[in-house]
Amino acid sequence: MDVANEEAIKQFQSLMEEVDEQLKDTFKNMHQGYPIETLVRFLKARDWNVAKAHKMLVDCLKWRIQNEIDLILAKPISPIDLYRAVRDSQLVGLSGYSKEGLPVIAVGVGLSTFDKASVHYYVQSHIQMNEYRDRVILPSATKKHGRHIGTCLKVLDMTGLKLSALSQIKLLSAISTIDDLNYPEKTQTYYIVNVPYVFSACWKVVKPLLQERTRRKVQVLQGCGRDELLNIMDYGSLPHFCRRGGSGSSRHHGNGSADDCFSLDHAFHQELYEYIKQAALRMEPVSLTKQGSVHVDVPEPSLEDAKIAKTIETEFHKLENRNSLANSSNGFKFTSD
Repeated sequence: MDVANEEAIKQFQSLMEEVDEQLKDTFKNMHQGYPIETLVRFLKARDWNVAKAHKMLVDCLKWRIQNEIDLILAKPISPIDLYRAVRDSQLVGLSGYSKEGLPVIAVGVGLSTFDKASVHYYVQSHIQMNEYRDRVILPSATKKHGRHIGTCLKVLDMTGLKLSALSQIKLLSAISTIDDLNYPEKTQTYYIVNVPYVFSACWKVVKPLLQERTRRKVQVLQGCGRDELLNIMDYGSLPHFCRRGGSGSSRHHGNGSADDCFSLDHAFHQELYEYIKQAALRMEPVSLTKQGSVHVDVPEPSLEDAKIAKTIETEFHKLENRNSLANSSNGFKFTSD
């Protein structure tokens, strides 16, 4: 690390010493014993501009306090049938670890429908997985490997991505904004697999809009990405949709639910659900049957992120119009799979 960056960290530390005790308390819960590494994440997110990074972090801490994020792992989505419905329509899971010890988060982008519960449950679920990653998964990996592990890898499966995904852009933008502003620099690399035409068309117009720092993190792989991913993780850590040579599916692959890291029956989701249930019982020892989502304020996206979301929406509309035109004039059916 160069001298300028070290000086930026010192300045940032001095500024954080001046915040009130409530902000310091939630910062302590957030950094999990690694305050410097956390400051560096926010500095990277703001290109090492101390004033901007400081504002970003203070805004994040205020958001955590206002929305009781420190307590969100004690607020289960219940009853279990509702949580299972969320898991079946918001496909995310932990498939294993890279050879360097980084958690591998699998995301079924194309087949997530987000249609089994209100938006608030999906936002709550996403934040809970973020917090569980940061408070349980990453500290455990750090202890196991004897060095700080503060980031993960994400494998995004685009199988099944269709033009109908346009209806999900608002929710996905909200989740992305929460991550960008409150969990910056937590993903080392995004691997995108099983890419259909609809993604390729959008990627061409979105890629130039991304910051260079973000573009470097994104790798679009051939097919299911198995061969490339085996260079950085063992076969057992591959998401189930990457375990074959051809294009795959996020669902119903393998020899049962134990192989499907999206399923509530997978060990990761069982452990997460039990962790939240026990935390809730410690706070309020009553039956976990009441429904009621946590309403989290979604921060306003940056101008850059808003522009990207609008570009994606516009591109989807263009493809949709082409599809309609082709169907009506030529009898040709456009397929995005």
